[in-house]
Formats: sequence, structure tokens, C-alpha cells
Amino acid sequence: MSESHINPEMLNAELETLYQVSRVLSRSLNFKQTLEGVLDALHEGMALERGMVSLFDAASGELQVSLVYGVSDTVTEEVSYLPGEGVVGTILKTGNSIVVDCIMDEPRFLSRLGIYNPQGAFVGVPIRLGQKVVGVLAAQPAPSIHKQLTEYQRFLEMVANLIGQSVRLSQQVAQEKLEIVEERDVLRRTVRGQYGFDNIIGHTQSMRRIFEQVRLVAKWNTTVLIRGETGTGKELIANAIHYNSPRARGSFVKLNCAALPETLLESELFGHEKGAFTGAVAQRKGRFEQAEGGTVFLDEIGEISASFQAKLLRVLQEGELERVGGTRTIKVDVRVVAATHRDLEAEVEKGRFREDLYYRLNVMPLYLPPLRERMEDIPEIARFLVEKIATSQGRQLSLTDAALRILMHHDWPGNVRELENCLERASVMTEGNTIDRDAILLTGIDEKISASRGTIQNVNLDDPDLDEREKVIAALEQAGWVQAKAARLLDMTPRQIAYRIQTLNIKVRQI
Repeated sequence: MSESHINPEMLNAELETLYQVSRVLSRSLNFKQTLEGVLDALHEGMALERGMVSLFDAASGELQVSLVYGVSDTVTEEVSYLPGEGVVGTILKTGNSIVVDCIMDEPRFLSRLGIYNPQGAFVGVPIRLGQKVVGVLAAQPAPSIHKQLTEYQRFLEMVANLIGQSVRLSQQVAQEKLEIVEERDVLRRTVRGQYGFDNIIGHTQSMRRIFEQVRLVAKWNTTVLIRGETGTGKELIANAIHYNSPRARGSFVKLNCAALPETLLESELFGHEKGAFTGAVAQRKGRFEQAEGGTVFLDEIGEISASFQAKLLRVLQEGELERVGGTRTIKVDVRVVAATHRDLEAEVEKGRFREDLYYRLNVMPLYLPPLRERMEDIPEIARFLVEKIATSQGRQLSLTDAALRILMHHDWPGNVRELENCLERASVMTEGNTIDRDAILLTGIDEKISASRGTIQNVNLDDPDLDEREKVIAALEQAGWVQAKAARLLDMTPRQIAYRIQTLNIKVRQI
């Protein structure tokens, strides 16, 4: 069938072709593009006239033709082979190469592709991944190779081994991409859950109004200015706006404008060119460029200087900037959400804040109420914070109703941030798993309670502002948590107060 003597010219052609094939395989991660390059190299160096690469598809259990060489558009439909079916299927099943001197004389040849010359030869070799056959490399060489088909087979087997390594790499890349996509989707679901509207606590009318405004404004690219005292949750609202907007797939980039001096602030937001200043050893993109297609959250916007206000105004108006030390104008597509606790109207009137920038920022203002104006939300917020603290400390924690009542009688000038700080201190001073009234008093807020609304023991049970739950807890406190005494204070029977304790979900304190 072939000469045992190796033709020196063919040997040189093999070496050169192997070199070209190795270059092709190391050039691209696009597997189809790589296969095309391999078959091109075989055509140029080893007289390949027709050929194909087929790979085993584990899902279907069939050998799928991945690439056909030497024809234009004659193969228009997907072609596949079952293991053991035809010459190609036999190679897959047995793992052995097949060499045919004349295609028309081989009864197993199905000619399913219809691309081969029936008078020509055929060489098919397995593509292996370790000991496993994962595909077939098939070739019809030019008639000049006919006398050296055995050598041609040996050469194709070497090429098929190289293709096998490329298959391994392709599968690894595909698996890594799948894992990255899955991880991305999990992170997106986690972030959406974390910053969804359902996870922002608040049932008062003022907070429900905020939620409705956030739902509406999230849909559009409108600039938002979040107003409110320190600790009211402005960053949480900014997150909710971004992650519930069409820009949720983009980046959410935040910067506290009060945390940096003006020189560094400009570099952080706009970026800088290499050598723009001492220490600028490389070009760096600023926060606006990093947030391309997403949202920039500028906290404490009222703290920026007058000169920087003009530069920020240009970005808001024109959507363009220049890096520090650069001359090229860069277009950016970002949404700006800003926040401040300052009275910007007063700052404008005093000339400390540009009026044009104020109007550019204040397109959609959101006013977050302080905690003292939504005291009804304190129990739910406190329980959420206690659960968060318990998770960080790796233990179980709960909060008694008596402790909650003290929290509800405090003004909280530091808002939710102060409440969290108080609960964390109380948790540190709690040996067991229950934060009680005494632990809260140890944090130092007892004097504020006395100065504002009086102690729990002195609460007027006839106060019309008390809801039923507060009234029952106050009576229990005044009665030393003896239910029969508390019932008399409320003009109830012991059975009635026991029923109220159960239905109002009051945790009974043991004295």
C-alpha cells in the first residue's frame, strides 16, 4: 500500500507542517478558527484536498461534524455519525485509524457528506484526549501521496494528538466560562436580593413614599439627589436605584467626596495620564470611566470645592471629561446619583455652591426622613440589625420587648447608624443570647430617655398615643412582669392579658 522508505521531501514537509500546526493551535482560543487554521496548514504543507474534523457530543451520543474543508457551501445541514456507523463511526468506536486506497471499494464508506472523490484515497485517525477517543480527523490527500499513505496516516495521528490537546483547552475554557456565567448570575441575584426594595425596612407613610419614588426614578437615567441626615441610609437607597435600573448589569462605583482633598478627588473621578504628577507612574482610569454604562454614586457632594464644581458640571451637562494631565476629551455614559446632608439651598444663597450645578443635581430629589420621624420602624430595624450583628459574631441573638421600648423612646440624632452602634455595644455586654433592657441601658442612652419622655415605669397607661402593644408592655413593666398585677392596671382579667401577650407577640420577661 505504501513504501517503507521515508521520502526526505515528505519528511521536511511534515516537519514544516507540524510547526505551522503548532503555531495555529497556540494562536487563538476560538476552537473553530483554530481547526480551520489546522486544515489550511495541512492543505498547504501536506496536499490535503478534502477533509473534516468531527467531535463526539456527549449529550447526543453522536459524532458531530464540526468542520469540513475543501468545499464551499455544498454541506448545508448538520451531519453526525453513531459509534460504529460507517468508516468514521468505526474509528470512533474502535479507536483505530483506517486507511482506504480507493473510497469506492470500501463498503463501510457512507459518503454522507458527499465531498470526497470516490476514486481517491481516504485516511481517518482518532482524536484522543488521554485514552479516550473524542473525535475523528479525516483527510483525502492529493493523488501524489497515494504511494505513501501509511506515512501520511502516521503524520495525521501526530496532528490529531495536537488537536486533542486543543480540544482539552477548549473544554476547559468552555467550563470556566460556564462557571463564570453561573457565578455572575448568582452574584446578580444576591445583589438584587440584598438591595431590592423588599429589603429596605420601612412601613411608615414617609418611607412608603420614598419607595414609590425610587421605583419610578430607577427606570430612567435621571440624575438623583438623595437628601437626608447622616445615617439615614442614603447609600442603601442609591444601591436600590442602581440595581433596580436598566443599568444594573453595569458597574456601581461610589466615592465619598468628603474623604479626599481636591487634588486627589479630581484624579479619582477623572483619572490621570502617566507622569501627570509625582507618583503617577501609569495611566489610570477614573471612577467615571470605570462606571461606563453603569452608575456613579457621589456621597457628600456638598463638600466639593467651587473650582471642582465647575469640572463636575461639565460631566453632568456634556457627558465628557479630561484625565488629569491629559488633553484628549473622553465621552462617558454614566448615571449620577449624589447624596448630601447639607442644606444646599442655603449653600447656594451664600455663594458656596454653584447654582447651575445645584439645578443639574437636583433634577429628582429624594428626602430621607430621620429615624425620630419614623419611630414605628424601630422594632423591625432593630431586629434586622441584631440579626446582622449576631451573624458577624457567630452566635444567636435576640432582643426583648423591654429593650425595644427603650430604643423607641430615644431620639436617635445619629439615626440608623447610631442605633446599630448602640446594639453592637449592647451585644458585647450581653453574656447570653438575649439583649435585654439592662444591656441597652449600659450603652449610655438612659439619660436621654429620662429627659425626653420619662421612664417606662412612669408611662401613663391612659395616654391615647400609646398603641395596644405599648400599653400592655408598659403595664407589665410597672407590675414587675407579674401578669395578674398588669391585668388589674389595665382593668383586664388574667386570661385577657395572657391572650393579649400571645397575640401581640410579647416576650415575657422573668424578674
